[in-house]
Amino acid sequence: MDPSGLKKMRPWEWCVRFAFGGVIAAATGTATHRFGPIVGGFLLAFPAILPASLTLVKEHDGRAKATDDARGAQIGSIALGAFGLVVWLTARSWPAAVALGVALVSWILVALAGWIAVYGVRKS
Repeated sequence: MDPSGLKKMRPWEWCVRFAFGGVIAAATGTATHRFGPIVGGFLLAFPAILPASLTLVKEHDGRAKATDDARGAQIGSIALGAFGLVVWLTARSWPAAVALGVALVSWILVALAGWIAVYGVRKS
């Protein structure tokens, strides 16, 4: 974590992130209303402020850093999708704590597998 990055941000950039997040959240809500909770739940795996964040990261830190952040977001979204899938498959038949525990483990394993697939295990 590097808090010095906060000094780079201008107020309008915070507004852009807020607006992107709001628009994407509203679009997800509209899709959920129109197509049902399965589609809405799937869309929740999309990071709402990612488009704005990547644009601003590219502007401040360059394309390579934005690309790296996009890869991380992809891994996280896939892992969150796995979490949602496990909850969807188990929530009605398993106790809530068990279903959420298994979903959490699946999220961790998918995220770890994605990280290893993309970045590999680097030697110190």
